Amino acid sequence: MPGLISSTKEEGHDSSQPHHHSIDPHTSPDLARRRPRRWLSIVRGDSAKLSRRGFLGVSMGAVAAVGLASCAPSANWVQPSGPEVEQTERRRKDTGRASAIALTAAPTVWDLAGTPASTWAFDSVPAPVVRVRAGDTVVASVRNRLDTDLSVHWHGLALRNDMDGVAPLTRQPIGAGEDFAYRFRAPDPGTSWFHSHVGSQLDRGLYGALIIEDPSEPGEYDDEWVIVLDDWLDGVTATPDDVLADLSSGMGGGQAMGDMFMRMGNTLMGATSDLLAGDAGDVFYPVYLVNGKPPADPAQFVGRPGSRIRLRIINAGADTAFRFAVGGHSLTITHTDGFPVAPTVVDSILLGMGERYDAIITLGDGVFPMVALAEGKRDRAFALIRTGGGEAPAAPETLPELRGGRVGVADALTAASGVSLAERAPDRTIALTLTGGMEKYDWGINGKRFDMDRPLTAAHEVRAGERVRLEVVNDTDMWHPFHLHGHTYQHGRGGPRKDTSIVLPRQTLTVDFDADNPGLWLAHCHNLYHAESGMATVIGYRAS
Repeated sequence: MPGLISSTKEEGHDSSQPHHHSIDPHTSPDLARRRPRRWLSIVRGDSAKLSRRGFLGVSMGAVAAVGLASCAPSANWVQPSGPEVEQTERRRKDTGRASAIALTAAPTVWDLAGTPASTWAFDSVPAPVVRVRAGDTVVASVRNRLDTDLSVHWHGLALRNDMDGVAPLTRQPIGAGEDFAYRFRAPDPGTSWFHSHVGSQLDRGLYGALIIEDPSEPGEYDDEWVIVLDDWLDGVTATPDDVLADLSSGMGGGQAMGDMFMRMGNTLMGATSDLLAGDAGDVFYPVYLVNGKPPADPAQFVGRPGSRIRLRIINAGADTAFRFAVGGHSLTITHTDGFPVAPTVVDSILLGMGERYDAIITLGDGVFPMVALAEGKRDRAFALIRTGGGEAPAAPETLPELRGGRVGVADALTAASGVSLAERAPDRTIALTLTGGMEKYDWGINGKRFDMDRPLTAAHEVRAGERVRLEVVNDTDMWHPFHLHGHTYQHGRGGPRKDTSIVLPRQTLTVDFDADNPGLWLAHCHNLYHAESGMATVIGYRAS
């Protein structure tokens, strides 16, 4: 089998990243960089206690009895493994190569600069970077050695529906002690990631970067580094289930006064951001990570002065937007969510949960801080770039590049020529209103809280071949990162192609996509705790 886990060049590297020992043995073990993470969906759940709503699914005994029966598509919906899905898969680019991935999910203890964190991971946090070529047939063998269900979602990929990893909507989960092989053709090239999509597992360590390469893409850089940002609490202050239980009781009586900022157990009050137009997040995290490493033991990237480096930046957090910058350097954004954009020079980049940005930097001579500000939370992730001698700087509170200036956001970008959707009027418009609030923690879409036991109750119909317009209206007082599975859409007025976008409070996101990937597709807020509480829906294809 061809090697999957590698860096593109030998010269620059992240010296902090451990090797992943469960990857296919034919790959080279010393060529890893890493990490992404977490996500939702569920049948048996992260805990033995059942939730009354959201993704917290069905009991173990109910799975066999109810199984797909309660959530299986009726005859007039396209089935996740139906003939339409098979036909679409056969039409995808095929290199004739098979790329093998091996992942083992198991409990582990991760060292955070001397603080042991009991968590779950694919051997390490994050898993090593997985690389395949566009058109390869990916065979991802997943071994579940947890005592609960697991399912892996391949975030950002327009892949076949039954491999999307949203249990039990697209397929039943991988049970405790069971194995399963995901098999699909890798579609468009770009920066993606994979993560668990069961319950609150997104806020553990079950994630990794997935880079789909295009051999014909111009290599206008000397090296590339994968940078995965994360907010971390598992095994340190709480578990994700603890946090969800606290939030689910509502926060009606705990609002901060004026500019007051405070921690209340597992939650934060007064974490506000002008960039996010208000409340930035509500979960307290004791530490923020770059490639699995905290500021006290920072990841280090080593290169040569004058080198052009492609940064592939992934926000794998659950409740935190990051504003990313490199001290003494500007950033030229070249891609977002895998798709190229017109090169745009910025000082920093704002990433919502699930978003990815690629940027080029030209390295100076010395040692430079890389800072990802936890937006509104008065903390940060920190790493180092080293191109020469000199003493490493301490983790700064901020950088000049983070004080205003040019902030890279989706609305400032334009799709590169060749990737824009063809001009066409929409055949169908779907209105998705984001609803709910912190007081009752009753997040939903169109006033309904999603129930994975009955996912098609309020599903939105599309038909193959349609141009579909989504009007995502944020009727809440908090921002939300909206994510659509199985497709990429385009922002209006020639904006970027994306699959995850920030929707600010009381604003509307209008995007178009082509209905060219049949199946039943989740659309949801990528704040883990909002989605788990019900801010999700299904966009489903009707059979012809």
